[in-house]
Amino acid sequence: MAGVTSPALETRPLRRDAQANRDRIVAAAREVFAAGGIEATVEEIARRAGVGMGTLYRRFPTKEDLVDAVLEEAFGEFIGVAEEALAEPDAWVGFSSFLERALTLHGLDRGLKDLVESSQHGLARSEAKRATLRPLIRRLVERAQAQGTLRADFAAEDVPVVFWAAGRVIEETSPVAPDYWRRYLGLVLDGLRAGAATPLPQPPLTRAQLDRATGRRTS
Repeated sequence: MAGVTSPALETRPLRRDAQANRDRIVAAAREVFAAGGIEATVEEIARRAGVGMGTLYRRFPTKEDLVDAVLEEAFGEFIGVAEEALAEPDAWVGFSSFLERALTLHGLDRGLKDLVESSQHGLARSEAKRATLRPLIRRLVERAQAQGTLRADFAAEDVPVVFWAAGRVIEETSPVAPDYWRRYLGLVLDGLRAGAATPLPQPPLTRAQLDRATGRRTS
């Protein structure tokens, strides 16, 4: 599967039955990756989706294409959460609700972390979604700072670091206290309020540093 060349991005809408098959395959892949990680086989995904291997290969000639579709869908959900947060008149409520809802999605789909870390190149659709999400997060940060509720030295590049740390909390505590991460997030948010701010000893990561830290090549 890895030796097959990926097709160009689809531009024409799929027939209804073809779209239904595609949706089932992506949903099944998301479930299988979440349960078994990136090493899960496409055969297992096809069985979960209830389709034949021929149908899966027609829609996704390589496993990378399938990973791309899963990430595209997941990042699309984060974009929806960010857009709703930006529609909230109170910028602090918008910023904090984005973190809470995004971490809720992360907790439900912990396999996404493995996909993001192991899929570094050639994922056109998901990278386009990621590129759409970044300025939305920046606007959430800048808007809360403009309203004087978020500490001025917090940067949009700090948001992924918050997710890294919270993700580890979710991983370690979910078997014994599935909602413990909400307490952790509350502690983090209290530290991010402008009124509680004290000078930070280090600047935020640059975009290049952030990309290197996550194992991705800078764009």
